[in-house]
Amino acid sequence: MKFLAVKPRVGVTGLLVILAIACALALATAKECHQNIANHSLAAPFAPSLLFGCVTWFWWATITIALWTFAERRSAVLRFSPRAALVHLGIACGLAASHMALLQHTIWFASARWPAWGHLYASMSVEGPERFGVDVVIYGFIYGVSGFLYSQFQTQETLIQKLEVERQLSQAQLKALQMQMKPHFLFNTLNALASLVAQGRNREASKTLVHLNTILRTTLQRRAPEKVPFVEELRIIESYLAIQKVRFADRLEVKIETTQEALDGLIPCFLLQPLVENAIQHGISPMEAGGLIETRVKRVGDKLWMQVRDNGCGPNGLQTKGHGIGMQNIRERLAYFYPDAYQFDAVAPLDGGYEVTIQIPYERTTA
Repeated sequence: MKFLAVKPRVGVTGLLVILAIACALALATAKECHQNIANHSLAAPFAPSLLFGCVTWFWWATITIALWTFAERRSAVLRFSPRAALVHLGIACGLAASHMALLQHTIWFASARWPAWGHLYASMSVEGPERFGVDVVIYGFIYGVSGFLYSQFQTQETLIQKLEVERQLSQAQLKALQMQMKPHFLFNTLNALASLVAQGRNREASKTLVHLNTILRTTLQRRAPEKVPFVEELRIIESYLAIQKVRFADRLEVKIETTQEALDGLIPCFLLQPLVENAIQHGISPMEAGGLIETRVKRVGDKLWMQVRDNGCGPNGLQTKGHGIGMQNIRERLAYFYPDAYQFDAVAPLDGGYEVTIQIPYERTTA
């Protein structure tokens, strides 16, 4: 995904802040002017002093708003560079000259309407190099602060966009993983059905279709990716094992142990089903008799502890990182949902079989 160009925006909040600062400075300047008149024992209303303060500072408020508004179209306006500095120096000189002319006309206007005020300020010089230098410095300050704020804004926006892209990529990857899981499970189940039909075991095939319907209906109602109550995951596991018991008959024994707290816990959907599927495919299927799959789930402190174990023909005494689509899928989804907060252990015990243990943070299902 391509990053969008980051552009600064004044916004309502920024506009209100600029106007509030301009009002405060205008009032401070007006108060100073009025106090100066009072010190000279002259009687004059507050209005001309307020007018002078407003012209002094709302000019710069307008310039600031215009600068940011223009930068919305061309964000390079607020980027620091030697060339930009020279351009803004020229702009500062032009604005300073214009501001000085506006202030002079304000003084003439106020002197004509309020002579008492005019006696003090008619001779006030707003055209000298000192005033020009002050205005250039004010513009430089506005440009510097605006550029700094823009830089901070750009950094934050870029970071937000980067995080959003990473989130979308993670979501897309997780959806792909989960969609990958469904056909993997479905193909194995259909193979079991085909085997039953070929053997003429139509009654068992009919029961298998009922369980398959339960699994598919539950699966299609889910949104990927998501967490589900363990009781829903258990329903799929039980239906899947019911299908496999029809297939293996007396060759498969199933034990499931859980607690009420575990049933109320949340887990990523299709977390344990592929472990059970691997146990059937790689552990029980090659055995002639005596196959056993044990599934235990319980809460241990602030963790949800889950274990799937079979007594199949795993490589004795050797640790393994798992095999097949299902195991890798589980690892990647655990890393997505619980980064640095999960444990995944897969081992072939010395007494045979294969054992996978998972621990994740315990999250209770909300009512």
